[in-house]
Amino acid sequence: MNLANKLTLARIALVPVLVLFMYLDNFWTRIFALLIFVIAALTDLFDGRIARRQKTITTLGIFLDPLADKLLISAALISFVGLKELHIPAWMVILIISREFIITGLRSLAASKNIIIAASKQGKFKTTSQITAIISLMLILIVNSSLHHHGVHPETILNAGGPQYTLAWVLVKLPFWLMFIATLFTISSGLTYLIRHKDLFKE
Repeated sequence: MNLANKLTLARIALVPVLVLFMYLDNFWTRIFALLIFVIAALTDLFDGRIARRQKTITTLGIFLDPLADKLLISAALISFVGLKELHIPAWMVILIISREFIITGLRSLAASKNIIIAASKQGKFKTTSQITAIISLMLILIVNSSLHHHGVHPETILNAGGPQYTLAWVLVKLPFWLMFIATLFTISSGLTYLIRHKDLFKE
């Protein structure tokens, strides 16, 4: 097995570790969760480059790479729904994951007709918005853990007002809006793919 595929498999192996650390409400475990996500995201950046540079692109790699990406993103997003402090509604995550299933099916349909669907700018914006939201929410979880350790609860501050209101708003309300923006980009990119390749459905 070549190096690129090993990196992809390593990304998949990090998914359950990421989920475990996400659910442990501890300052250090959440820092580890953030580091794991960043490392896994970096393997996505390097495995493709290595495969192209070493000319070791394989059928296994083509199959595993997008699968690893979807597993990593989905695991983080589903974990967020289970963390009540973030107030992330399940419908957002359902829409994001549904889009991934639909576009994967579209690519499979296109491949059966020897058509390759290239990544679009909207798709890249979608990925960037998702990764930005995930890293930001992980940072918020880290801050929350630190505050809870010192007996400070952002929701209480938000309801009471005062000089720390802005920080409380960022910790309590911002996660929803970050995910909402990521969801909009995801839906938009999905619709763009479907409209652009609507001819595939004429059969």
